[in-house]
Amino acid sequence: MQLALFALKNSNLKEEKGIEYEKTVSMQEFSKTFPFELTNAQKRVLDEIEKDMESNKCMNRLLQGDVGSGKTAIAMCASYKAVRSGYQVAIMAPTAILAVQHLENFNKQFEKLGIKCELLVSAITKKKKSEILERLKAGEIDIIIGTHALIEDNVEFKKLGLVVTDEQHRFGVKQRAKIAKKGENPDVLVMSATPIPRTLALILYGDLDISIIDELPPNRKKIETFAVNKSYEQRINNFIQKQIEEGRQCYIVCPLVEESEEQDLKSVVEICKKYQKEIFPQYKVEYLHGKMKPKEKDEIMMKFKNKEIDILISTTVIEVGVDVPNANIMVIEDAQRFGLAALHQLRGRVGRGEYQSYCILIYEPRGENIKKRMQVMCQTNDGFIISEKDLELRGSGDFFGTAQHGIPEFKIANLFHDMGILKQAQIAVQKLMEDKDVLEKDLKLKKLVEDKFNNRIEI
Repeated sequence: MQLALFALKNSNLKEEKGIEYEKTVSMQEFSKTFPFELTNAQKRVLDEIEKDMESNKCMNRLLQGDVGSGKTAIAMCASYKAVRSGYQVAIMAPTAILAVQHLENFNKQFEKLGIKCELLVSAITKKKKSEILERLKAGEIDIIIGTHALIEDNVEFKKLGLVVTDEQHRFGVKQRAKIAKKGENPDVLVMSATPIPRTLALILYGDLDISIIDELPPNRKKIETFAVNKSYEQRINNFIQKQIEEGRQCYIVCPLVEESEEQDLKSVVEICKKYQKEIFPQYKVEYLHGKMKPKEKDEIMMKFKNKEIDILISTTVIEVGVDVPNANIMVIEDAQRFGLAALHQLRGRVGRGEYQSYCILIYEPRGENIKKRMQVMCQTNDGFIISEKDLELRGSGDFFGTAQHGIPEFKIANLFHDMGILKQAQIAVQKLMEDKDVLEKDLKLKKLVEDKFNNRIEI
């Protein structure tokens, strides 16, 4: 696996020169236009990205930061540098609603500077779409923000210089490459809110340089987290009622969509009916799950965002970043069924406004391990500590939902406990790769690498 990752990194390095951006356009200067001051971690990351953009090599950088650490502000600074140096920017989000959210944020910053941002998602009308495509090709749009729609063949740029993809694990390596091909070696910035322990990130993202924002803005309140069993149901409902009376909103997350052989896990739809009819008939309660059409999901999320829904019952589809600053409570049913990383991502949906926020984990205390996991959630809000613990308690197979990364499963190795061996393998591969043509000479080795990664790496 190490060899495959190194080969991938080297194949990226062999490419022609990247863009050298103007040194006179300062990202630091632009960052002073924000209504807040950047954290030290953000400033450090800005420097790393600025160096990349001013050098003649192609930037391939992973920007990691916990939910709410301010990755979008960094993406704006990089976009500013690209546009002011005469290039276009493509920003790819995993869902339409997230793309809309990015557009709102970008417009706030860029409209006053005369920088034109536009949205490209599949829901827009044919007429509007062709008009956008024409303007993009003519170079009249500086920053295009969209979903997978950006990868389509008919999307052409006049001069694409920077590609930013949000939430790495929703886009494969291939999609990243496909949009990058629409420019002449544009710089690529990949943003991910899934904290991976640094040592592991270096090993997994062999094809990317890594920047980490490891501090939260000073005004972020800690999300109070409680782990309780089913007997607390009435107290929890009273608490939800009190918060809604004060004008707040609430998420209730459950693990499954429809009745399965495990009858004890109520489906989202069933739970929703119970809340609408028995528990909170006086409030507006709606549900959301992954099997709904994207358009339906977006409509429900927009209603929730606009305070037309008090309680949203949902599966984990809400984990990808929609901001609802007014929602300050999350109740997670059957919390023992989720990994820590997933619980942490979900919890990050609240605490996005000025209100004190709460996350209540309802779980069945079967076994020591489950108790330990719940303790970790109550003790810390730090995604990096949580990901270390998750890896330690669960092993690596589950940790990534590895298929998303195209990383092969390990049958025996545990990436946490066997980190030492992994590092040795990395050193061995570095030695091996000193001979640039090693894979051409050793065809057996080459075949092993290709089989391992199902030819997803063109070596």
